[in-house]
Amino acid sequence: MFPVQGSWSESSYLALPSNHLLELNDGCLEVLPTPTYFHELIVEFLYDRLRSFVRDRVCGKVMRAPLPIRLWAGQMREPDVLFLRPERLQRLARAGNRAQPDGADLVMEVVSPGPQNRERDLDVKGLEYARAGIAEYWIVDPELHTITVLRLDGETYQVAGEYNGSQSATSVLLPGFAVSVQATFQAGEAEMA
Repeated sequence: MFPVQGSWSESSYLALPSNHLLELNDGCLEVLPTPTYFHELIVEFLYDRLRSFVRDRVCGKVMRAPLPIRLWAGQMREPDVLFLRPERLQRLARAGNRAQPDGADLVMEVVSPGPQNRERDLDVKGLEYARAGIAEYWIVDPELHTITVLRLDGETYQVAGEYNGSQSATSVLLPGFAVSVQATFQAGEAEMA
């Protein structure tokens, strides 16, 4: 009924009837953990802030998972929050709006708990997003209460800033965009009290 692991194509991946978060990694399906309410409140907070900033400046489009983006042939990821510049949106429109975006310009990942998830979000995705040429990668870590902003420098990421406490994380790609670290994590905790 389904392809064997290692032989999944993009079309078979995209045709899956599923409400689970799935990513395509080198022809293999990766089933991601179901997000927690806390995780989704943080994602919603970041999405709302970035979307408001981008909308006010008419400088692109902000989306959130579940929206797979193609990093390269056979490699699809679903960032928690992503930003697409107008040029990328134009290429997507030429390909037909029913296509998946080829990459993104900025992605944000809220780190999921557990060693395997932390490794994927902190290490693996960083290497993949850099290889795909994504200019900026935000790692939002609820365990450490930090936001790390990475900027692409050639083929690897360099730390543009590591923020905690009362600091505000700032974007390199989108000058003027900043998010309070404290408010980000409070967004997940406030509704849980």
